[in-house]
Amino acid sequence: MIIIKNVGSSDKQPPRTKRWLSGPRWLFLLIVSVFIYGSHAPLIALTKSDGRVPFSPSSCVVLIELCKLLISLSALFASGDIHTIKVSVSWTAVVPYALPALLYAFNNNLVVFMQAYMDPSSFQVLSNLKIASTALLYTSCLRKRLRRAQWAAMALLMVAGALHSYSSLDWEIPDKGVENARARLHITAWGLLLILLYCFVSGLAAVYTEKVLKSQRLPLSLQNLFLYIFGVGINLMSHFYSTGTELTFLDGYSALVWVIIAGQAANGLLMSVIMKHGTGITRLFIISSAMLVNSVLSWWLLGLQLTPFFFLPLLLIAVAVYFYYR
Repeated sequence: MIIIKNVGSSDKQPPRTKRWLSGPRWLFLLIVSVFIYGSHAPLIALTKSDGRVPFSPSSCVVLIELCKLLISLSALFASGDIHTIKVSVSWTAVVPYALPALLYAFNNNLVVFMQAYMDPSSFQVLSNLKIASTALLYTSCLRKRLRRAQWAAMALLMVAGALHSYSSLDWEIPDKGVENARARLHITAWGLLLILLYCFVSGLAAVYTEKVLKSQRLPLSLQNLFLYIFGVGINLMSHFYSTGTELTFLDGYSALVWVIIAGQAANGLLMSVIMKHGTGITRLFIISSAMLVNSVLSWWLLGLQLTPFFFLPLLLIAVAVYFYYR
């Protein structure tokens, strides 16, 4: 039986945590997370054959969650926390960790579903609204106050994301006529409603995860264990529900796919550290900065052309960082 003690609220961070947050190791953690986030899409593109990924994306998600679960369990044993805690775990302490897994699984399936109501480029641009939803939920649910300069920083992040997405749109009219061009860039009323729901759920999942991680005085490895037990179970059910008969669980897996799995598992664990000891707003800056890494790696690995327009989002993100953290 797993044992825990000292379950309760903890708003104040111990001195050791403050030293960690202000040290070079924290900066290194943020840089690594930005790089992994930014490299994900280019690495996925490298695995494609005839324009399609040769493996099951849902099985990949299951394996990422499983890797995080196993690493968290190993860390729990290595730290010795599993032998020193003295109060038995109650379901009231464990059940809250199911909601983030449900929310993330819901959004993963919603992304696929909403493609019928909009084109991918419209989704890419409008999904930047999750910055606004996260900031609003962060202030309302966690009762955090942002200064005017910090709200301005959030607005700059949204604009930077929209401009970055806009610069990657393909505005060329295909040979088959204007009608097909219009079909590529479109969004219906249902699509707009779904993208707003997607952004709300994304912000809710991030804010709720932060609240759960910070509201219980538990070892982070134990909290991760609870999170990823639910993550593996929910995503495994989703995989078997949605998968077709064309691919088995490990069909099409190459060394590069396993690199992607390892990177995303590492990034998930890094993000839990950020959510535990930092804030969900830090996560927004990581995701926004990762767009720039994505562009550079796409230029280097895939031969995509960078335009001068690329430097405008870079400038806006730098100004947003200054406004928020000054």
